[in-house]
Order: sequence, then C-alpha cells, then structure tokens
Amino acid sequence: MRRWSLANLVSNAGTWMQLTVQNLLVLQVTGSAAATGLSLAVQAGPGLLLGVVGGSAVDRWPRKVTAAVSQAVLGLVAFSTAALIGLDLLSMPVLLLLAAVTGIVNTVDGPATALLGNDLVPAGDVPSAIALGSMVHSAGRLIGTALAAVAVGTLGASSAYLANGVSFLFVAAIIPTLRPAAHAPRQTSASTLPPARERGRPAPAPHGTASTGARAGLSYFMSRPRLVALAGITGLSSLFGRNYQLTLAVLVVGPLGAQESDFGVVSTVLAVGGVLGALLAGRLLRPTVRLVGTLAACGGLLQAAAGLSPGLVVLVLLVVPMAVVESVSDTAGATVLQTDPAPEMRGRVLGVWRSAGTAWGLAGPPLLGLLLEFAGVRVTLVSGGLLIAGAIACGGLRHRVLARPGAASPPVSVPVAASAHVSVPVAATPAALAPSAALGRAS
Repeated sequence: MRRWSLANLVSNAGTWMQLTVQNLLVLQVTGSAAATGLSLAVQAGPGLLLGVVGGSAVDRWPRKVTAAVSQAVLGLVAFSTAALIGLDLLSMPVLLLLAAVTGIVNTVDGPATALLGNDLVPAGDVPSAIALGSMVHSAGRLIGTALAAVAVGTLGASSAYLANGVSFLFVAAIIPTLRPAAHAPRQTSASTLPPARERGRPAPAPHGTASTGARAGLSYFMSRPRLVALAGITGLSSLFGRNYQLTLAVLVVGPLGAQESDFGVVSTVLAVGGVLGALLAGRLLRPTVRLVGTLAACGGLLQAAAGLSPGLVVLVLLVVPMAVVESVSDTAGATVLQTDPAPEMRGRVLGVWRSAGTAWGLAGPPLLGLLLEFAGVRVTLVSGGLLIAGAIACGGLRHRVLARPGAASPPVSVPVAASAHVSVPVAATPAALAPSAALGRAS
C-alpha cells in the first residue's frame, strides 16, 4: 500500500501538470474557446457511452495486467502528444483523436486501478485506504499545478506531457510488485464460481461478451436500492451544488465585490478543507447511504448559507465545513459503492457509476451556468442547496415510512442477472474511484 500510494502521488502530480496546460494548449492550437470545450467533451464521451462496457471488461480480465497495460497505453499517448508538440505537428483533428483514445482507455483504467488498490488492504481498512487516496489526490493536485507553472514557463507545454508520461510508466512499473491482502477476494469467472446452492444464493449470470456483461451490470446496479439511492444523492448534489470553482468564483467577484485574487484564497481553503475531511473519513468503519445522504443534505444547507454571505470573511468560514462535509461524503459514498456489490460484479458497478458520473459532470456546469445567467449567483446557491437538502430529506422520510413493520412495499421485478448477490456488510468484504479507491488515477 505504501508503494501504491507513492506511485499514485507521482501519477496524480503528473496528471495535474497535464490538465493545467491542456486547455491552454487547445487555445494555442485553435484559438477557439469552443474547441476547448469540444476536446473535453470528446475525452469525456467514452466514459458516458462505454463506462459500463469497460467495467465489465475489468471483471473478466486479469486485474494487474489490465491496470499495468492501461497505464502504459496512457503513457504512450502522453509521450506522443509531447512529441507532436515539440515537432509542431499537433493539429485539432489529431488532438481530438488522442483525447478520444485517452477517454476509451480510462473506461478500463479507472475501475481496474480502483479494484487493485482496494485489494491491497484488509476489509476493515478499506475506508481508510479510500481516505488516504483522497489525500494523495489532493496533494498531487497541489504539487502538479505548482510544477506545471514552473515547467511550462521554462521548458514549454510539452514538458507537462512528458512528465505525465513518465508518471504513467512509474505506476505501470510498480503494479507487478504489489501483492493483495490475505483476505482480498480473488477474481473469478462464471465458469469457476461454485454452484449457487453451495454459496446459498442465486447463481450469477455468465459473463459472456462485454456487452452481455454490461447489461448484467446495469441490471444488477438497478436492483440494489442502496446503489440507486447513492446515485440519486450524488447526482442531485452534482447537478445543483459542488461546482464551487464556478459558483463561488462568480459570488466572490460579483456580489461580494472582491478581487479575482481573493478567489485564490477561497480555492486554497477548499483544498485544505478537503484534506481535513479525508483525515476524518479515514476513521469511518461502516459508512452507509444514510450517512452519505445526511452529509449531502448538510452540504446543501451550508451552500445555501454561503449564498447569503454578506462578505468574504463569512464565506471563507463557511467554505471550510463545506469542503470537509463534501470530502467525508465522497469517501463514505465511495466505500459503499466499492464494497456493497458482490466481488464478481464490482467492475461493472464501477462502470455504471462512471457513465452516470460523466453525465452529471457534463450536465452540471451548463445547468448552473444558465441558472447563474438568469437567476443570479445568490439565488442559484440558495435554491440549489435547499433543493438538495429538501429532496434528500423527503427521500429519507419515504424510506422510513416504507421500512415500518406492516408498510406496503411496491412490487419489484428483479431480473435473474441482477439477483446474484446478497447484502454484505461493509466491514465484511474487501472492495473495489474515480474518480478508483480514490487511490486510482485522476486522469
């Protein structure tokens, strides 16, 4: 785990070096802000369309080999981009092609590195491992953005891609040295699973082709009320909150009348709060969807309060608990997501989550942008926060009513492929982002 954490610190630093200069590079090549958005959409598109297929493939392929090969391919893409920049041969079509290849590889790399990272610790340490990964990600982001400014100013944009390529190869070299924990679940295929009666539960659907496995993964996900509820909470929070780099920036330079440099203070406080939240999340033993919902509702209320901030000082004081709550909520949700499914279904569940998360990520900023344009930043923050808290409260109340003895439950039709599971306590099973066990790549 120490080797894996070091590898991911280096890797995240390289990724953020590249991300820092990527948009500037597109602007230099095309001179168009629309082209920048197009390149981001092309890279995110495979996660939306092929995330479930990639997760299914991870369940069927050897995990360490899959992770190592995907890291090596991503490194090759980074080196190729650096060479094209150095030779002044990078054009918009080539750049879009490289972005598409990166997006496709990431649909496999994300679940593979997540599952691999969680296999390195005993079941009871999975929440701590995810929290450690969150801290590694935050530290890598700070280091990477700082190094990018130095590298680009002295060596040019290609140096960021070279550094990221080296970081990918570093992770690929570390993976063969990793050994799973004694109690980590072994990868199995449908042909090697024991008969259903011997395991006391319905037999899982055969893996079949990637598309068949993807359909089974989607059916499985939709049959798990905990996972569906987690998706609803996270999706709601992503659409109407969380995009603080956008909403708080507008609040700081708009109604609060502060300088753009003051938003740097707010961003730093957000990062510090995220690290504090990761430290607290490391003490979680049995995170639940109820905990995730409670934290998300608290985050919504804090967001609403931030929208009413009379000045920058009050906003900064509110940003700290906002960041802490978001970090703990994310870690708790990741733990549920990566431990609740049966071991043979975790790659597909992470694939479904990647597709859903990509959809939220693409829809959230434009939606908030429209609200900011027509309603103003204060109304956007307040109404969004109250909507998040109110919807979660109503969902929790409905669940409590249905859970009462004698309460009528709506009939549920569960596909055969989706019934291959039992409800497993978090602490009983080792587990499966990102954006991996938060120890996976941030790319």
